[in-house]
Amino acid sequence: MKIVFLDRASVGDASLKGIESLGELICYDRTSKEECATRIADAEVIITNKVRIDREEMKAAPQLKLICIAATGMNNVDLEEAARRGIPVRNVAGYSTESVVQTTFAHLLNLTAKLPYFDERVKSGAYSHSGLFTDMGRSFRELAGKRMGIIGLGTIGRRVATVAEAFGMEVVYYATSGKAHDDYFRAVSLDELLTSADVISIHAPLNERTKGLIGQEELRRMKYTTILLNTGRGGIINEEDLAEALNEGWIAGAGLDVYQMEPLPADSPLLTIRHPDKLSLTPHTAWASAEARARLIAGIAKNIEEQFK
Repeated sequence: MKIVFLDRASVGDASLKGIESLGELICYDRTSKEECATRIADAEVIITNKVRIDREEMKAAPQLKLICIAATGMNNVDLEEAARRGIPVRNVAGYSTESVVQTTFAHLLNLTAKLPYFDERVKSGAYSHSGLFTDMGRSFRELAGKRMGIIGLGTIGRRVATVAEAFGMEVVYYATSGKAHDDYFRAVSLDELLTSADVISIHAPLNERTKGLIGQEELRRMKYTTILLNTGRGGIINEEDLAEALNEGWIAGAGLDVYQMEPLPADSPLLTIRHPDKLSLTPHTAWASAEARARLIAGIAKNIEEQFK
């Protein structure tokens, strides 16, 4: 069985031994649309993270029996065409929950505890020469007693909610589907969440209900002390409006791991805001702890094994 991994670089140094044991594995670090058809011509299994597999690619792979998504989201495959051709498409769910939750709170603590400022004060020698046992150059606030508003209370959102409670926060959520589905945490309208939450954390999929959900109007309704987090999907927040909100002081800060365009364009307004310390950024790595990537590869191997057993 020939297995072709089209964007192996997307999983970094994760071991592929579990997949290698199942057949002949051919890996390409990256694959352009122009290269795809040739590379999968005799593949029985395709593994892809972000490389699109549409009708044209499926037509070019007459031996294709399975498409494996090295992720949870399946929007990079034409699912209708795959179904028409009888080609199963399998993703891996739940592998990155703890990794995303940890990164969410890393952003939040980075912004609330002013860690970059205090770290620099010590490493630069400024603290050593200050003559004081403490540094009062920045004031930071506690999470306990604050309200966490979660947009999208799925598996990851609910785990964020439980961690927030451990910090002593009150948790409310907005159901992007329009249907409240949790008996423990309180569902509120989007307006109530925007106007009352001290921290807003996005954990929703990108779809017709969430695309552009947070723009200028929504940002203006938040408290000036609000911190906005997005480790969900790029495109939910309008980035130009967010840059304006940070520049004008509509909100206190933002932590982002996902963007409207990835990688983030060099001319993004987020990279030139007047006070960079209001912004905590990571390059779409929230999903990618070493443990999460190991679980992902194990999930892909299981999907292949189950398909051909």
